[in-house]
Amino acid sequence: MTIAIMGAGSLGTIIGALTVKNGTDVLLIDTNKEHVAALNNNGATVTGKMELNVPVRAITPDQMSGIYDIVFYLVKQTHNETALRQLLPHLGEHSVVCTLQNGVPEDAVAAVVGRERTMGGTVGWGATWIRPGVSMLTSEPDKMTYDIGELDNTISERLQKVAAILSLSGKTEMVSNLAGVRWTKLLVNATFSGMSAALGCTFGEVMDNDKALACVSHIANETIAVASALGITMEPIQGHDLRILAFRTRQEMLAKFPIYKMVWGPHRLLKASMLQDLEKGQQTEIGAINGVVCDFGRTAGVPTPINDKVVEIIRGAEEGKNGFTFANLDLFELPELPES
Repeated sequence: MTIAIMGAGSLGTIIGALTVKNGTDVLLIDTNKEHVAALNNNGATVTGKMELNVPVRAITPDQMSGIYDIVFYLVKQTHNETALRQLLPHLGEHSVVCTLQNGVPEDAVAAVVGRERTMGGTVGWGATWIRPGVSMLTSEPDKMTYDIGELDNTISERLQKVAAILSLSGKTEMVSNLAGVRWTKLLVNATFSGMSAALGCTFGEVMDNDKALACVSHIANETIAVASALGITMEPIQGHDLRILAFRTRQEMLAKFPIYKMVWGPHRLLKASMLQDLEKGQQTEIGAINGVVCDFGRTAGVPTPINDKVVEIIRGAEEGKNGFTFANLDLFELPELPES
């Protein structure tokens, strides 16, 4: 099989390095020419929670040729229109595109490459792009997990093949409720990634501040309420059923704080990819993360005030109207809750 990783940024660099190290050839594709050159000349280098350097092959999208049997698609959703059109001529009748993007991207991917070629999954770990050819693993290695599934929720033969390849870089579970997994991961991203980007800080700095953690709690509560209104059953991730984060009173909310610190503690060093985008002066995926919760919330009639504020702050930062600093915490007005 010919296997490719399209969008070989912070995550893709590490996935590629581990896949090749563990015996399967994979081609890394990225638009950053300096990054591609560094990967070819110096190998894929992993730092942080793992130290590794592996020779890899990398190209830019204009250098793609032939047909790819399996494509792990990690391009930011903001670049879908261009990237998917570039990929389409290199897909055969039986090619598979496994989107590992943030948010709920399967319909957008399937609209271009076809539902019959599309499957999806979530990445349960984080990384930070350091410089061309170098990515820092910011999660503990034993938390490197994936949950992948077919759009029709079957455990197909091709799903098993894709899972076997992904398992070379992390523990991989095949799921029969992809939407449920997607919404759980959406909660994971909307909470700490959203606040990390809005406040310009790491996950650890968010969880160490009570008001920031209260904002995280409301983001989760809103996400759970929206998923429930849509009839989606959220699935556990890394053994944690995050539906238990729902609350109605202030006392219930505060009782959930230790859960956040337990579940997200292994990812304390992680800095949201949206924050990394802001630091580079690039557009973020806020519309595909917290924005999705807001959009579906409006459709389902569920208020999402804290998600709305995260979107407002990050959109403002993109447009240069405000910064992305911890001082933004003052902009959040927490909904009043009964004490008990």
